[in-house]
Amino acid sequence: MSEDTLSFHEMGLDDRLLKAISQLGWSEPTPIQEKAIPLALDGKDILARARTGSGKTAAFCIPVIQKILTAKQTSSTEQCVKALVLTPTKELCHQAYKNLMDLTSSCSREVKVLDISPQVPLPTQKPMLMEKPDIIVATPTRALAHIKAGNLDLRQSLELLIIDEADLLFSFGYEDDVRGILSNLPKIYQAFLMSATLSEDVRALKRMVLHNAVILKLEESQLPEASQLTQYHIKCEEQDKFTLVYALMKLNLLRGKSIIFVNEVNRCYKLKLFLEQFAIPACVLNSELPVNSRCHIVNQFNEGLYDIIIASDENLLMDPKTKPLDPEKKKDKKRKKKDKEYGVSRGIDFQNVSNVINFDFPCDVDTYIHRVGRTARGDNQGSALSFVSVKDMDLLVEVEKTLSESGTEEDSVFKPYNFKMDEIDGFRYRAKDAMRMVTKTAIREARLKEIKQEMLASNKLKTYFEDNPRDLQVLRHDKSLHTVKVQKHLKNVPDYLVPQTLRHMRGMSDKPGKSKARRKNMAPKGPTKAEIKYKKRKADPLRSFESAGLVGGGKKKKKS
Repeated sequence: MSEDTLSFHEMGLDDRLLKAISQLGWSEPTPIQEKAIPLALDGKDILARARTGSGKTAAFCIPVIQKILTAKQTSSTEQCVKALVLTPTKELCHQAYKNLMDLTSSCSREVKVLDISPQVPLPTQKPMLMEKPDIIVATPTRALAHIKAGNLDLRQSLELLIIDEADLLFSFGYEDDVRGILSNLPKIYQAFLMSATLSEDVRALKRMVLHNAVILKLEESQLPEASQLTQYHIKCEEQDKFTLVYALMKLNLLRGKSIIFVNEVNRCYKLKLFLEQFAIPACVLNSELPVNSRCHIVNQFNEGLYDIIIASDENLLMDPKTKPLDPEKKKDKKRKKKDKEYGVSRGIDFQNVSNVINFDFPCDVDTYIHRVGRTARGDNQGSALSFVSVKDMDLLVEVEKTLSESGTEEDSVFKPYNFKMDEIDGFRYRAKDAMRMVTKTAIREARLKEIKQEMLASNKLKTYFEDNPRDLQVLRHDKSLHTVKVQKHLKNVPDYLVPQTLRHMRGMSDKPGKSKARRKNMAPKGPTKAEIKYKKRKADPLRSFESAGLVGGGKKKKKS
């Protein structure tokens, strides 16, 4: 750590807070934390822009907790709600709540935290709100609903307002909700806006919320440097995308945990059913699943239970403010209602992700930045691979131009992924066979089946899992859906399908007969299982009807 870098111990933080920071393994603050925390403790309004994965959440959590602890030590005011944390999605609420709980682990009696984002009836949460927790975490819609219901009164007590992932609030259609909340706040309060980008929406929010704010804009690229994050692209059309994913997985060219992004819910299940046929397990994450299941999937992925998540950004493809036409409304009634407060590419802390695959190229630059920001977080290495079709070329140019302007490197942001499609022709035929099985009916059935399974696990078993938390750890989300017939021969990749350039990775030789001889030499020496079983049977006189003195038809052996 350089001499002029400010450490956590030099920020005047409470010992209980420093103990929690130490238990989390944070040895020194990130650049955004080093600049934001002292300013927040001095009472400044802050607008902070820093790239995803830079520690923005902790940059507001730490000063909020510190100010509440200081207030409780210096004055004997009655218990009241002092801080409101707003995020655009339930997953981000859950994440912010978890960070706050980790940081208050040594002062949980003094600082109470409540997450009211879960979609339960408002009266259910009223008793918890009556206890007046110090910090409330919510989506704007949920917070405003409780204010209107009379369950939450912030006019007299609120001192701190925090908006995380501020660049998404308006794009998720929360503008009216935010205005409604602001009209129910006191005239004087301190506010923090945290954002990965400084868009027009963020500037509009700044005018609504902040007063004489300090703007922290770190001089860094919007994504990690090329030494930490390698970004590839490969030009391919629709059918080749499935062949490529199959080949990359089976040839072990993607190592470590991966997130595959698609643009629609249907595409999630289409890809999952396709990979199932090659015995490649994956779990799906989309807006139709219950929020409990989504958070559970993310937690288990972070714990290492799954290697592959297929995630959809389908709600980012439509403007939340536009209203569908009447015929469409009738159709929508039949469909499963999607969760407006869902977003997986934005802000969620997926841990130790090695690869991000843009199976469908994102619809804009911000979405690309947020998707790719799921990997190479902190000091970890990561790679991003984007499948680019002809219709995506303009978007690719736009993304490259934006990232080149924000970065310091002169070279191209994207590296071509040197993969010869003609070398995987054998995979293409197998992929076509598998795709024939993935029909629209199979996708629809898989979609309904998984939603039913997750609803069952989320609602009916919720009480059971609260009493039996170990059983919740066993609950898996990457099981096969069995709506397509799995062909067993597709599970393994025969040696003749492996490209010659990759054969050395599988211990194979280009010379005919050589690999067979090697396998023969590598075979385990000594008796086989069948030989051992045969000898055991022969040695047992009750099973072989033979003894040392009798053979054949019970005649005694003749002496030689």
